[in-house]
Amino acid sequence: MEDKIVSVRAQQIIDTKCRPTVEVEIRTESGATGLAAASTGTSVGMREAYVLRDQDPTTYGGLSVHKAVANVADIIAPEIVGLDIFDQRTIDATMIALDGTPNKSRLGGNAIQAVSAAAFRAAADSRQVPLYSYISGGNLQTIPVPCFNVVNGGRYDHLTQAFNEFLIVPHGTDSVNFAIEMAVTVFQKLNDVITKYLGYKPPIASSYGYVAPSDDPEIILLLMQEAIDACNFTGRISFALDCASSEMYDEATNTYELKGKRVTASQLIDYAKSLTEKFNIVFIEDLLDENDWDGFVHARQDIDRTLILGDDLTATNMTLLKKAYELRAIGGFILKPNQVGTITEALDAYHFARQHGMLAIPSGRAGGVVGDIVRDMSVGLQVPMQKNGAPRSGERIEALNLLMRASAHSPGCSLYDIAPLLRF
Repeated sequence: MEDKIVSVRAQQIIDTKCRPTVEVEIRTESGATGLAAASTGTSVGMREAYVLRDQDPTTYGGLSVHKAVANVADIIAPEIVGLDIFDQRTIDATMIALDGTPNKSRLGGNAIQAVSAAAFRAAADSRQVPLYSYISGGNLQTIPVPCFNVVNGGRYDHLTQAFNEFLIVPHGTDSVNFAIEMAVTVFQKLNDVITKYLGYKPPIASSYGYVAPSDDPEIILLLMQEAIDACNFTGRISFALDCASSEMYDEATNTYELKGKRVTASQLIDYAKSLTEKFNIVFIEDLLDENDWDGFVHARQDIDRTLILGDDLTATNMTLLKKAYELRAIGGFILKPNQVGTITEALDAYHFARQHGMLAIPSGRAGGVVGDIVRDMSVGLQVPMQKNGAPRSGERIEALNLLMRASAHSPGCSLYDIAPLLRF
């Protein structure tokens, strides 16, 4: 049965970084409503859908999105009103055709993403089910293992930690509630461990984890392991890394920053391999620059105790994902709908990966929004793992609460058993 779109409304709101973003509300003839806002990252790859901003320095430092809002109201809305809310592919294809650019720069990837996500939510509301249930099409059997970004690297006044995210992965249980409890307990204990190491309390980073206390990734992993051991969760919590190495890459010298020195791709791969031999690391994301395809191929060949994943490398883009598969450059990718701009394209990338034995790990963005649609996708697709931020701040806690609510409403479901995926 059809349920046609009758209205599309857009406005500017602010995201979790207090940056303007586009919010869209879609209503259908049945009275169903879908509300969604565009998210964007702090570390943004060069191949992501274009975020259209006004560039007016007198408001929000040039970050306002009134042009994108107007594009929804004046260009997109007239073309999708009357379309069937359940035909997501046609809705998204209509917007892609209206935009007509490779990276959605005419209308704005943020405008298109917000409309696509709002339509998806309206379809679920029309069926009177949570979006994750609409996606799953039935009862949930598993809940993703949440991965927590507890220590944040990057460039600080006193040091540069080359690796962007240090994550804990609480997989040694079949209960999502206890997995979350383990992670929260370790995160809180880590405050004491880092305080002892530094001699003062660690500052909170912009992504709400702890500011990296050292430029040496091994020291940080040792501190994290100390916190895990102190909480008696040894063997039940492992690690993951997001290197975001494009941020540390220098094209002129073809080198990366690491522990205060410049190193080659080969040296960086060797160093990462040494870490995997000392620690149980579930995955390493974006170990190399987003254009270093040869480096990724070599990393996957050389490092056998962890999964090598792409994020900036693949940008949830089908063309790039196919290239990565053909080159055997990665074992999986980070799924971020806003990178590609529409729900249809994101789901197509997911299904391609699944059909070709590649792992897809959904992730929110640093500049996310409460109720980010990627969380429902993660639950509804019943993926093995999802990336979370630190267990601190409203939108990150809400993402965890969604996992617990979904579990409570799905009798018999359990935390995804990722043991078959582990390389250690």
